[in-house]
Amino acid sequence: MMKCFEKLVRDFVTSSLPASMDPLQFAYRHNCSTDDAIAHLLHTTLTHLDEGRGNYVKMLFVDYNRTQSVRVGNCVSSTLTLSTGAPQGCVLSPLLYSLYTYDCTATFSSTIIVKFADDTVVMGLISDNDERAYLEEIKHLENWCQENNLLLNVSKTKELIVDCSKKQEQHYQPVRISGTTVERVDSFRYLGVHISQDLSWSRHTNSLAKKAHQHLYHLRCLRDFRLPSTVLRNFYTCTIESILMGNITVWFWNSTKQDRQALQRVVCSAEHITHTELPELGLQNQTKARRIVKDPTHPNNRVFSLLRSGKRFCSLLTKTERLKRIFFPQAIRALNQGN
Repeated sequence: MMKCFEKLVRDFVTSSLPASMDPLQFAYRHNCSTDDAIAHLLHTTLTHLDEGRGNYVKMLFVDYNRTQSVRVGNCVSSTLTLSTGAPQGCVLSPLLYSLYTYDCTATFSSTIIVKFADDTVVMGLISDNDERAYLEEIKHLENWCQENNLLLNVSKTKELIVDCSKKQEQHYQPVRISGTTVERVDSFRYLGVHISQDLSWSRHTNSLAKKAHQHLYHLRCLRDFRLPSTVLRNFYTCTIESILMGNITVWFWNSTKQDRQALQRVVCSAEHITHTELPELGLQNQTKARRIVKDPTHPNNRVFSLLRSGKRFCSLLTKTERLKRIFFPQAIRALNQGN
């Protein structure tokens, strides 16, 4: 009964809000998911790197601490710090959290703040080694958290630098939060995807292949029990394919041929076990671009534009072949074929 009432309140509040209060909050929104947030992050990174020599990007992956206590009558328990996950438990939680953080946005043109629920990334687009706007944005975020009763977990906050220049030595300014220097890493797992400083995907694909191979053992066990092929295929879809398909539109077509073949071998092994034909990887993302094009409120809608013929779509801001491969390349081709 309570959830039904919350849904009524949620619909009433949503009808009074604009289509998108925070364009870079990808969570709790129609037609948006984790791969949209990661794709926007990578597309912005590559666009900036291609705009000029010597440009580089700094990403700060922010982690929060939250506190919790229980009140029963006049008695209040001791405070417990929660360091993982987003607060959940009711229908209104996603909407209320989005309303609570909607004003946490970037204040400089060379910085952006990408959010998926409480997974926050502060990105600085650095030109001419001028990091003042990036550092000031981090300071602004720290002040915003203090004013809104959110605690930054400095020990879990990491910084990643993407710099494709061939300079021998580059001295980057350290990031300090509450007097503590933030650790700088070569790779970070963001929304289930390992993002490396050289924007390669070998580490991510190796992690997926290892995890998928572990589940192949359980699939073999089920086969030994002589279960029907339909049951084996359902197990593959739920446990193995879901691993291989996670955010595949972001990384699959920009990974190396060897990495793609390693993942495809997992699919071939599953076909041999289940004795059924399984879908090839990379074919399931063909409708992604079409959904983005039809949604003008989508943060990545501006990436696509109609060609002069008015029948085909192209990806904007793709000056080099490296950038052309990053944003849903097969989805773009499928979209053009459909038109």
